Amino acid sequence: MNNAQELLEAQQRRFRRLDPALPAVYPLPRHGEPVLAHLDAGRTVAGVSAHAHQPPGTLPSLWSTADTYELFPLLGEHPRAGMDVLLRAFREQLATRAVPERDSACLVTWPSRDVSATRALLDHGFTPLTCLAVRTPTPEVDTKLSGTVKMRRAGPPDSDRVVELAMAELEYAALVGGSVLRPDAAGLKRSAVEVRLRTRSTPGSAEAPGGDPVWLAERNEIPVGLAECGWVDANNHHSGHRIGSGLWGYVNCLSVREEHRGTGIGRDLMTMAHNDFAAAGAVGSFLYYNPANPVSPVFWHRQGYRPLWTIWEIRPATALR
Repeated sequence: MNNAQELLEAQQRRFRRLDPALPAVYPLPRHGEPVLAHLDAGRTVAGVSAHAHQPPGTLPSLWSTADTYELFPLLGEHPRAGMDVLLRAFREQLATRAVPERDSACLVTWPSRDVSATRALLDHGFTPLTCLAVRTPTPEVDTKLSGTVKMRRAGPPDSDRVVELAMAELEYAALVGGSVLRPDAAGLKRSAVEVRLRTRSTPGSAEAPGGDPVWLAERNEIPVGLAECGWVDANNHHSGHRIGSGLWGYVNCLSVREEHRGTGIGRDLMTMAHNDFAAAGAVGSFLYYNPANPVSPVFWHRQGYRPLWTIWEIRPATALR
């Protein structure tokens, strides 16, 4: 019989073989409930389930259901069969809970290259709603702007324009991914944007060199595109358990007005952002995109990003089969 530590160590070795970019330690929640399942010949797999609630009026409620039930599998060397029996056990566990019928989700975040587990996730009704993608600087990526638009850093007077562009991206993302268009979304976005635009760190800060960069693209003095970015110290941030250590650039939102898409504005915005990340000494950059978005995956792959983790979801959580 395998114990949890043995399963974890075997799984981490397998992950390193699959994708060297994965962090050395598989993330487990600090608080949760154990889930156990049996394979043949007395072998077991295990996991930890964790419930999270996003109250109304909070920023995370814009990219998450109100209640999430996340499973952290420990499958050792048995990704497909192990995931299958563990999801069955997870379903049985949820059946004993008062799981909401609406605004809820089951969640499994799993290495994108571990396709052996994909079949089991699909068979149990999961959909790959989101990918965490990473990019490391390479000399082959173009660092020159096209010059077709004016690029500048946004400041506090630009908050209305930034919120308008950010809301356009949220409305689109709610159609093709995990985002949720709440009634108070515009107010929540405005509060976050105003903080971001007025925040400036001490020069030389390791966590946020020069403050969170928010870039606007303008044509004839009219904002037509937005790249809302930030800095993440992976050693002191909740995303750090999914990416490697060090200072990372983070792309929170890229938005181009619909009538200007396909003209290179998004590419120019990201060139500006990537140059900024490189100048600050970031080890790389990361973002989240929706695989079901008809344009997003192609665009981000061309910008040098590739999937590291896939976030599989079922909505509502009671639909787990």
